[in-house]
Amino acid sequence: MSVKNLHILIACAMAVFLLILSSCSSTGGYRSAEGGVWNTTYHITYRSGEDLHDSIRTVMKRVEMSLSPFADSSLISRINRGENVAADSMLRQVFRTSQRINRESRGVFDPTVAPLVNLWGFGYRNEGVEPTQEAIDSMLQTVGIGRCSLTPDGFVVRGHHDTEFNFSAITKGYGCDLVAEMLRRNGVEDYLVEIGGEIALAGRSPRGRDWRVMVDAPVDCDTAIVHERMAVIELADGGVATSGNYRNYKTTPEGRVWHTISPVTGRPAVTDILSATVIAPSCMEADAYATSCMAIGSAEALAIMDSIPGVEALVVTADTILRTSGFPTAR
Repeated sequence: MSVKNLHILIACAMAVFLLILSSCSSTGGYRSAEGGVWNTTYHITYRSGEDLHDSIRTVMKRVEMSLSPFADSSLISRINRGENVAADSMLRQVFRTSQRINRESRGVFDPTVAPLVNLWGFGYRNEGVEPTQEAIDSMLQTVGIGRCSLTPDGFVVRGHHDTEFNFSAITKGYGCDLVAEMLRRNGVEDYLVEIGGEIALAGRSPRGRDWRVMVDAPVDCDTAIVHERMAVIELADGGVATSGNYRNYKTTPEGRVWHTISPVTGRPAVTDILSATVIAPSCMEADAYATSCMAIGSAEALAIMDSIPGVEALVVTADTILRTSGFPTAR
């Protein structure tokens, strides 16, 4: 397919949506919970004899108060302000996982890019001006989660005194995993947890088979982003996440720039990838890997994903759709 035709068909990114083929609020003991959280929505389906929606909301609130840089009283906001507070179990988990994925992604996944994200107007602070090269170079000195560490008692040691953390690129997936963990503690074996398009799932759907997930390609439209089904995959366990730039961008004197900031250049990443969908053992990992793909080219992204056990990826470029060797066959 030509670049011209794909420009018409695919604006920029895939999203992942649950393919709901029938009502499941009461079928076979399945329940549903939905609502809004973290400026997005959630839809959860699970098989249980009791209503666990209050527990679901409790988990989400705990995640917010630990990891949201948009909440002034959250733990990560207090650490970013320089308060002498120890990391809790959630922050320690995303910190260590982020360091591992930073190494696996050859440095392109880095939550300490937060000041640069703010500088470009995509973060929890909007600087409100176009960044100069001098400002970018100054901020780059603060970037590098590999230079940061945790003490044995959980305190964060920064690589630079102005280093700040924004774990948003891993938190949504981690939130899915924590809700799933709570469901399992309550005896739930069959569930699908979706928050803002990221998914953690296990067991069987209300139809008595693996869960069906639709990989969706947005279609370019002058007035809105609409969706066109590209593939449906079936999964029984793990996490699925998608990342794309089609919703979060801004217009600058140099043209349109997107929210994925390169920790190498300090500028919006230049890549041929329009979107990436990743399957991993956990949704937290899938979330971070999908973000990593958006900061590099398709060939390098697929090579990295192929090298990580248990991880599969599908990426869309301007003229093709690519996938790792083990990505599930579309049905």
